[in-house]
Amino acid sequence: MSDRSVDLDALAAKAAAGDEKALNELLGAVEPEIAARCRRILPHPHDAEEAAQDALLAVARRISTFEGRSKFSTWLYRVSSNSSVDTYRRLKRRWVEQQQSDQLPEFEAAARTSVIAGTRIDLLDALDQLDSRFAEPVVLRDVQGLDYAAVAEALDLPVGTVKSRIHEGRRQLQYLLRDG
Repeated sequence: MSDRSVDLDALAAKAAAGDEKALNELLGAVEPEIAARCRRILPHPHDAEEAAQDALLAVARRISTFEGRSKFSTWLYRVSSNSSVDTYRRLKRRWVEQQQSDQLPEFEAAARTSVIAGTRIDLLDALDQLDSRFAEPVVLRDVQGLDYAAVAEALDLPVGTVKSRIHEGRRQLQYLLRDG
C-alpha cells in the first residue's frame, strides 16, 4: 500500500499542477477504491455507483485544491465520504417529495430512491441530523475505517480533538438511534 500511496501522491501532485494525463491516470487508479468506499455507506448498488461517479467528478474538479499537506488517500476518503452523504441526502429529498405529491412515482424514479429501503437508513438519517463537526469524523472513523491519525490528517485537526468529536458524535448517534 505504501508504494501505491507514493504513486498516488505523485500522480495527484502532477494532476494538481494541471497535468491532464496524470489526472486521467489518477482517476482510473482510484475508481475501484472510491466505488468500494461509497458501497460502505450506501447499501444499494445504484446509489453507491451514483455517489462514486459524483466523487470522481469532485476529484477531477477539485484536484487543483489538493496541496499535498496530507496524503492523497486521506483527501480521497473525505471526498468519497462527502459524496456518499450528499447522494443520500439528494435521494432522500426526492423520495420525500414523491411521498408528498399526489402522483404515483414512475418506475425510474422509484429506482433512484432505492436508498430509502436500504439497511442503513436509520444510521444515515441520524448522521444527517448531526452537526458536521461530529458526523464527518464518525463517518471517516467508523464507516470508512480510518485510524484516528488519518482522520485528524483528513480534517486538519489535532488527534485529541478528533477523538473528542468522535466520542460526542457516537454519543449523539446512540441517542438518536435509540430514542430519536
